[in-house]
Amino acid sequence: MSTESARPAATAPRQVRLVAHFPGVNSATVWSDPAAGSQIDFASFRHFAQTAERGLFDYVFLAEGLRVREHGGEIHDLDVAGRPATLAVITAMASVTRNIGVVGTLTSTFNEPYELARQLATIDHLSNGRVGWNVVTTSDAFHGANFRRGAYLPHAERYTRAEEFVAVAKALWNSWDAAAIVADRAGGRYIDPERVRRVTHEGPQFSVTATSTVPRSPQGFPVIVQAGDSPAGRDFAAANAEIIFSRHTSFAEGQAFYRDVKGRLPGVGRTEDSLLILPGATFALGDTDADAAERARAISLAQTTPQTAIAWVEAIWGHELPGLDPDGALPRTDPSDGQQRQGQVSTQVADRVARAEQLRSRAAAEGLTLRELVAAETARHTFVGSPNTIAAAIDHAVQERAADGFVLVPHLTPGGLDEFVDRVVPLLQERGVFRTRYETDPETGANSTLRRTLGLPRPPHVAWRPAGERVPAGVGA
Repeated sequence: MSTESARPAATAPRQVRLVAHFPGVNSATVWSDPAAGSQIDFASFRHFAQTAERGLFDYVFLAEGLRVREHGGEIHDLDVAGRPATLAVITAMASVTRNIGVVGTLTSTFNEPYELARQLATIDHLSNGRVGWNVVTTSDAFHGANFRRGAYLPHAERYTRAEEFVAVAKALWNSWDAAAIVADRAGGRYIDPERVRRVTHEGPQFSVTATSTVPRSPQGFPVIVQAGDSPAGRDFAAANAEIIFSRHTSFAEGQAFYRDVKGRLPGVGRTEDSLLILPGATFALGDTDADAAERARAISLAQTTPQTAIAWVEAIWGHELPGLDPDGALPRTDPSDGQQRQGQVSTQVADRVARAEQLRSRAAAEGLTLRELVAAETARHTFVGSPNTIAAAIDHAVQERAADGFVLVPHLTPGGLDEFVDRVVPLLQERGVFRTRYETDPETGANSTLRRTLGLPRPPHVAWRPAGERVPAGVGA
């Protein structure tokens, strides 16, 4: 992204939002580095969360992998080293932090609204309102094989189910009146049944009649995050999400995506400030821009193991390539029209032959081996440069509405964020575009909820209804 800033002097700068993505459930993590920690040791999660809080980030983000990736029917080599359950990890991270939010990825395909809403509401209470839910959809048989329903869900229905899921969850979170818990003269606390309403929903995906066991949380309900990019995904985000985890990190693409999604908000009765767009971003820091470029190349190569490189080329070629040398050249034979098997490393290719020729041309022009070529194609970093260069690029992107901030994905567990916090955050603060402390609730003096930290509006509460009257799913959402 360009580092030039065109901010008018008289205009108050827009504030940068920063999120820390715990590395691991992606192919960007470098496990071979001596500084790499364990994916299942709580010390890793504690260090990462506390570093992000020291850097005054908005929240820590945890992806979830329901199944280890495979290629050619075999477990993919160094993609991950363990994929622990999201709810357990975000609960643990919330217990060792005070201000930063914790957001977990949880699928609407293989969960049920009542149980997941109850679990998230519970953690939201225990953390004093610091929880968010990244709503993802899943429709493939590879993941579906883990569950009793298998891959029954057609791809076209995944957002239909997600829409219903979120509507039912919000209705449950919104079913307790603010005065539902009453204190008597002796100081005891009890439920006023007149203030708790049953939720009922009948739809193509769910049939629910339930009474929530958990009161409305300090922030109303968890912040809703979403990452879909298809037209249906963008419509879903405009109607339901409060944060979009975007993949559009280039400046031009970021601005186009920003305009498109924000432009959909008035049509669903929402304002621009009710939705934040935060692209995922990697980074490579150095004392100078040249140092950073060299470091970026080294990180990219470390992110691309020989097995990873071969798997990526086989996905382009559409079939297995026995005997392929990762330190040699690309295959001389042309790709086939073979179909990838479920779970195979995925690469979307419209014209395999044209893509292969394009790769051969680049390899020849730059003198790259197969592995070096795959690293150059797949492990590009969003921000590369000195601390000043990276701070300027982030600031520029936010001021020019290519993003509201970024979800930073370090390449190391758990110390990959340390240098950014120590060297880049102070420069953003000097620019006046990043907080210097977490705010407290002006009414209670308590630590802020995630919603307040992000500057998002608190969801309105459904109007009080007489006892026994049901709240249809979607009301007050």
